[in-house]
Amino acid sequence: MNNVLRVACSGTGYFSQFHYEAWNRLDKVKLVGLCNRDLEKAKHFAQTYKIEHYYQNLEVMLRELKPDFLDIITPPVTHLEAVTVAAKLGIDVCCQKPFGENFEQAKQMVTIAKDAGIKLVIHENFRFMPWIRKAKEVIDSGVLGQILNVQFNLRPGDGQGKDAYLARQAYFQEMPKFLIHETGIHIVDVFRYFFGEPHSVYAQLRRCNPVIKGEDAGIVIFQFAHNLQAVLDGNRLLDHSSSNTRRTMGECQVEGTQGTLNIDGEGRIWLRKINEKISNELPYMWQDANFGGDCVYQTIKHIVQHYLQDTPLENQGFEYLHNILVEQAIYQSHEQRSCIDLPLQASIEVTP
Repeated sequence: MNNVLRVACSGTGYFSQFHYEAWNRLDKVKLVGLCNRDLEKAKHFAQTYKIEHYYQNLEVMLRELKPDFLDIITPPVTHLEAVTVAAKLGIDVCCQKPFGENFEQAKQMVTIAKDAGIKLVIHENFRFMPWIRKAKEVIDSGVLGQILNVQFNLRPGDGQGKDAYLARQAYFQEMPKFLIHETGIHIVDVFRYFFGEPHSVYAQLRRCNPVIKGEDAGIVIFQFAHNLQAVLDGNRLLDHSSSNTRRTMGECQVEGTQGTLNIDGEGRIWLRKINEKISNELPYMWQDANFGGDCVYQTIKHIVQHYLQDTPLENQGFEYLHNILVEQAIYQSHEQRSCIDLPLQASIEVTP
């Protein structure tokens, strides 16, 4: 690697802008190429982000440029082919979520990566939102006591009307599974990041905007160890109090026997100790830039630090399969109108 991580990217959709911008901001990283089936769009991105080489064909790009790392920033239907090509050439991969189209496909990609001896990382960025990292610090400090109740109200307010999602990610309207598969999976990962593996889930999902195919609202109840219950209450049509409803995507409350923590729509964190009437704001440093408090940059920085400083790597594919198993159980619960137990540790055979 010669102390410089050479990165190629595949995809030029709405969200890719945050990836390209983040890679370009990091020292000891060089964007060597990008790929998109629309060559004119690929050329435009190459010029915008000062990338010398651009291609229509992914395998041709990887064979010619021989990058250290491939960032796949394309929809789930493309992931299996892209991971397969990269694995064949021995190139490590970061894959955008949703990771594949279903659990079986995701597990297949993890197996392909394992057999090829490459690293497969999932670009799960919510856990890198600065307020989530800070909340994790507070939770782990023990100041809240025994945590018993958690609620995340997902309220981006971007899903109303016939033009919902068309300006950014039009394919959202066509996804047969939407709220949980595309967005709720982030909160599944946050809950696992905070509290470990859930023991069971119960879900009721619904569609509020008839122009989309999948569900866009619902409630999911998670049971964790130590009598902890967490609720995801999601509705993409409704908003919350914020100057930018897509910054935090909603509001979160964590309640323990010694105190309550709240994350509001401005990214502020409030702590009220038990029996106190006033919540106090917890100061912390973060940047209100790009998407979600610059969480894409923080995710990519985490990956680069692994390669350059040998730090631990979060959200590798084999670990991320747990999120997809939880997602699968949520849809199963909704369909069966029943609580689904999650013996997760016994359910995944693929290991690093």
